[in-house]
Order: sequence, then C-alpha cells, then structure tokens
Amino acid sequence: MDLQEIYLELRPEDIAYVKFIFESYEGVGIIRTVERKKAVIVLLVVDDFLNVARSILDSLQKEVPLMEIPRPDDIGDDWLLRELAVPNKPFNP
Repeated sequence: MDLQEIYLELRPEDIAYVKFIFESYEGVGIIRTVERKKAVIVLLVVDDFLNVARSILDSLQKEVPLMEIPRPDDIGDDWLLRELAVPNKPFNP
C-alpha cells in the first residue's frame, strides 16, 4: 500500500473543519497535524484515492484558505510520519 503525503498550511481555526470534511469521505484520506502553532497538516492518501482527494482539496480551497507546501524538515514526534520519512521503507501497519 503506497501512501501519498500532501502537506498543507492553513489557519489554525480551519484544521478541525478540513479534518471533518475528509473524515466524512470515509477511506479517502487521513489528516494528521504536523504542527499546531503553524497550522501545518498532512493528508495521507492511498494512491487509488489521490484524484478524489485532490478534487476535495480543490473544492475546499473555495471555502478555506490553504496552501500545499513541501514536507517540513521537522515533522515532530508523530510516529507515523517518522515511519513514512524513512526512504524506501514500505509502510506496514
């Protein structure tokens, strides 16, 4: 299973809304907060749902100011993000 990471920067008050939207599309993606103070989140998407996730993000941008950013150097202490950061290591839940 290959996961795509889409890092987003948005207003802190919009994190819960964006997370709620993606949770309502069951199975499309998982939102993890990378850094609360800077309001950086990552959307983890299985390859099969990448087009759907991109469509949801396009729609969300009409309501919520968000910007896709490169992976931050510091991904915090999130165990899942640390696992994904290891090059060429397959993700095995």
